[in-house]
Amino acid sequence: MTHADAAFFTLNPALDAERLADCFRCDGAIQILDFLAPGTAEALYQELAGSPEWRRVINGGEKVFEIPAANYAALPPEEIRALEATVMESAAHGFQFRYETIRVPDSLNERRSSDRLVDEFAEALGSEPILDFLRRITDEPHILFADAQATRYQPGDFLTSHDDNVAGKNRRLAYVLSLSKGWRAEWGGLLHFTDQTGQTVFRSIVPRFNALSLFRVPQRHHVGCVAPFAPKPRLSITGWLRTERPAA
Repeated sequence: MTHADAAFFTLNPALDAERLADCFRCDGAIQILDFLAPGTAEALYQELAGSPEWRRVINGGEKVFEIPAANYAALPPEEIRALEATVMESAAHGFQFRYETIRVPDSLNERRSSDRLVDEFAEALGSEPILDFLRRITDEPHILFADAQATRYQPGDFLTSHDDNVAGKNRRLAYVLSLSKGWRAEWGGLLHFTDQTGQTVFRSIVPRFNALSLFRVPQRHHVGCVAPFAPKPRLSITGWLRTERPAA
């Protein structure tokens, strides 16, 4: 599948925008089941599951470090143990993440010259037909652009509490398109929403294949640690819907 097939990523025609808007209005968050038309989510899953482009991403304070997943796995065991110990200590008391990513460029020209479906999905999500649908659901008439990255959470991976509110990014909504098949709540990796104190979890979303989780920014949330006995990774495409397009 290439960009020449511009209509490949389309919405499930059975979605009811008015009903979804009622749900979103009550909670400021929603999980939309069967978001994409049949077959398209499966194509995304197949591309990402077999991709050699995954990179392990870990933050250290304000810096973000990335290394090809295969290279990370080939590090000497003592180096991995030392890095893991540092990550766990930071996660206990501050903002920390550890997962794998495939980046999607913000540049529309780069997306359009790519043969990757993940890039095509990002452009489709930011197209007028899909944006208009999401505007109707969320009552956010000014969203103009969708950024994106694919994420893969292996056992032990996580993302600690944050609210996505970054100055200058113009984020109005966050989204997660889940591509995890047959995921069970006890495997971890749930999207949890908390109050501002972080003491009360008032909503948790279990990954479901071809389901789009959508919520307002800012809103405090985290991705729970994937259990060590989870038999497969938690796979998704995530990003934000923004009110300004990036410079060409």
